[in-house]
Amino acid sequence: MGIVVGLPHGGASEKDYQVQFGKNISIQVEVRAPFLPAEWALQSGIQLTWPHARTDWAYMLEEVQKCFVAIATEIAKHELLLIVTPDPDEVKKQISATVNMENVRFLKCGTNDTWARDHGAITMLDADGPSLLDFTFNGWGLKFASDKDNEITRRAVETGVLKGKYVNRLGFVLEGGSIESDGAGTLLTTSECLLSPNRNGQMNKAEIEEFLRSTFHLERVLWLDYGYLAGDDTDSHVDTLARFCSTNTIVYVQCNDVQDEHYEELHKMEEQLKTFHTLNGKPYRVLALPMVDKIEVEGERLPATYANFLIMNDVVLCPTYNQPENDIRAKEVLQEAFPNHEIIGIDCRALIKQHGSLHCVTMQYPVGVLK
Repeated sequence: MGIVVGLPHGGASEKDYQVQFGKNISIQVEVRAPFLPAEWALQSGIQLTWPHARTDWAYMLEEVQKCFVAIATEIAKHELLLIVTPDPDEVKKQISATVNMENVRFLKCGTNDTWARDHGAITMLDADGPSLLDFTFNGWGLKFASDKDNEITRRAVETGVLKGKYVNRLGFVLEGGSIESDGAGTLLTTSECLLSPNRNGQMNKAEIEEFLRSTFHLERVLWLDYGYLAGDDTDSHVDTLARFCSTNTIVYVQCNDVQDEHYEELHKMEEQLKTFHTLNGKPYRVLALPMVDKIEVEGERLPATYANFLIMNDVVLCPTYNQPENDIRAKEVLQEAFPNHEIIGIDCRALIKQHGSLHCVTMQYPVGVLK
């Protein structure tokens, strides 16, 4: 596997640091085989795939676009922002008043939906630079159309919007929201999602794990066998339940209400997390995020979760749900997990109406990919 030594933010050269951020930083770098960086590795930017009238957002388009503008505003304050859309001129009208347009890049491309986490490229790093792995996104197990979304990564590389080596992995179904990397050889995922028969049903668990280990040059895969959210379309993506915050810290959704439908599954997940150990053999530091109080629309509970946050270079964007006590507590937990980051809340009540949240609509790219 590949390791970057002495860099809390991952696989950038000293030149990359100076070019991207104008800083003189003395660092030691050791890069071996390709590796899958953690989300907190130094980033060049974030992708958003913008909602439009030909997506499932049509009935609430203005509401969700306001949420996207809020996310775009925060991203472009700190990093480059790639917006994928069939109509860049229309998006420019929506964002130009509040977004730092100098940091915005556009890819004109047809799209089915907005879930960049699951159709965006998954980036690996090595001494030769980034590799952009393009897996098949099949609408979370053939639930929704995804043909246009599957063209985005290839088109982004071909047009030069994304810089790096294109790697065709379309023979395997994999969504970015279904995996968590600690950047040091451990992958966290859920059995419910990756063993879904409508994804890679021709493969058993051992074969899937071996594929993940060989593709991402992993030391191991940690499988969560419990945990779900009502209203979730993804078959329990790990980014809605438990997240790496460092190589020894995991935050997770905790349910303390024994009357809540999630209690049993999330309690079992909590207990399983406590059995996991780091590669050094020590128990993980596990920090509990609050459970969002029930949010329903027309009798359907929506999959609101604080685990769906986005880690950036110096900030963490945290979804909020107009529940002051829970929102504040979630930000406190994330501040404990990320003491050197600013925690910024973004109201994501619009996003959960289509069964996702903040992390689901974003995809980060390490240094060198967006310029």
